[in-house]
Amino acid sequence: MMSSEFFTTWFLPGIWVTVQVTVYAAALGAAISFGIGLARGSRYWIVRFVAGIYFEVFRGMSALVLMFWMFFALPLFGWQLVPMWAGVSALGLTYGAYGSEIVRGSLAAVSPAQKEAGVALNFTRLQRLRLIELPQAWPEMVPPFNNLLIELLKGTALVSVITVADMTFAGNLVRLGTNETTPVYTLLLVLYFVLAFLITRGMRLLERRAKAGVGQRPEKTGGSTRTSGARGERLPAGSQSAAGGTA
Repeated sequence: MMSSEFFTTWFLPGIWVTVQVTVYAAALGAAISFGIGLARGSRYWIVRFVAGIYFEVFRGMSALVLMFWMFFALPLFGWQLVPMWAGVSALGLTYGAYGSEIVRGSLAAVSPAQKEAGVALNFTRLQRLRLIELPQAWPEMVPPFNNLLIELLKGTALVSVITVADMTFAGNLVRLGTNETTPVYTLLLVLYFVLAFLITRGMRLLERRAKAGVGQRPEKTGGSTRTSGARGERLPAGSQSAAGGTA
C-alpha cells in the first residue's frame, strides 16, 4: 500500500517538477513559435527558407530521441546539460515547431483588407504587425495553443526517462517499491487530467479576453456558444462565423 510518507516525499515534489517542466518548455516553445512563425511570413526568401528548414527538421524529430541526444550526445561536444534542461530544451524545440505553424496560419488568415488598411495609413511593416495583424490573429491562436499546451503537458512524462524526478518518475518508483501498478497509474492518470483541466480553464479565460479585445464576446447559452460582434449583434447558436456559411 502506498504510504502518505511516500506520497509527500515523491509524488508532491514530482507534481511541482512536472509543472516546472511544462512552464519552462511552454515559454521556450512560445518564443520559438512566434519567432519562426513570423519569420516564415518574411518578405526575404532567405529568412523564410531558414525558418522553413527549422520547422521541417524539428517537426519531423521524435521529442524522446532528441531528448536522449541532448542528454547523452551533447557532452561529447563539450556541452553538458542537466537532465531537466535537456528535457525542457527538447520539448520546447519540438513543440515550438508545431506552434510556429499556428502563428503562421493565424496571421495568414487575417483579412487582406485589414492589411491593406495599414498600408493605406502608411504604417511600417512592424506597425502593421503590432497594431493590426497580431491583435486580429491572437484570438484565433489561443484554441490551438490550448491543445498544444495540453499535448506538451502530457509530453513532460518523457523527461522521467532521463532521471528527471517528475510525477511519472515518482509513480514508477512507487510501483517498483510496492508492486502496485493499478493504483499508481490510476493516480497518475487523474493527476494529468486535473492539470490539463486547469490549463483548459485558464486558456478559455485567455480566449475570452482576447476576443473581447477585438470586439467579440463568446457567451454560453444552453450548452452552445454565441459570439457577439463588434457592434453587439448576436449570431445564432450553432451557426458558423460572421463570415457566413452553414455546417
